[in-house]
Amino acid sequence: MIYLNNIFFSYNHIPVIKGITHRFDTGSFSAVVGPNGSGKTTLIKLMNKIIKPESGEIIIDGTDISHLTIREIAGKIAYVPQFQNNVFPATVFDTVLLGRNPFIRWTPSPRDKIIASEIIERLNLNDIAFKDINHLSGGQRQRVFIARALAQQPSIILLDEPTASLDIRHQHEILEFLGNLNKTGSVTIIMAIHDLNQAFSYCPELLILCNGEVAAKGGSEIIDENLIEKVYQVKVKIIKEAGRIYILPF
Repeated sequence: MIYLNNIFFSYNHIPVIKGITHRFDTGSFSAVVGPNGSGKTTLIKLMNKIIKPESGEIIIDGTDISHLTIREIAGKIAYVPQFQNNVFPATVFDTVLLGRNPFIRWTPSPRDKIIASEIIERLNLNDIAFKDINHLSGGQRQRVFIARALAQQPSIILLDEPTASLDIRHQHEILEFLGNLNKTGSVTIIMAIHDLNQAFSYCPELLILCNGEVAAKGGSEIIDENLIEKVYQVKVKIIKEAGRIYILPF
């Protein structure tokens, strides 16, 4: 469980996060959405202690992360950044093995290598395990980064725009995988995502930000035309069909 208690953060004295309070329950699959500049990426980085709040508390399983070391946080939280075009040359296996770093003292143990191998098999990456990650497609690379995150054996995975720069097919593959991962395990997944329709289609829980504040939170029942127009400054039509929500601007 992650609890954000009255979090504030600024860049160059410009407020970006303004008193956000929210709880991500254990085992939930949540999307953080909002227009550009609303604070999505900043919030993800705050929860991973990449940056620190000016005030407020971020509580993970009852402990304020300000009291945790980076290694201790890495034992609980895995972070998957936005799609990266240039990656240091390494095989898929070695990249996934990097996820074991929080637990490695000198060199990877046989157990570390077994865990990396099992996750590679679980994500159907066996056929590319010894390829250079820079020679992979965008969708394959994102699966490798998620595999690296899983190698940490975290209770929480944070993702920043995991479908950015991917085509429709690979976007669907990544989101389907995350949904299945959440359903089959106890891992809590929180992702910042730009596409509203993807967020509503795949994530049961939503946190909608606007100008660094919480505009709405809850399930799909919170969505209506007035909310979207207020947050995004655009008129939309909402269509509900077969249990899914589609937002069409006009």
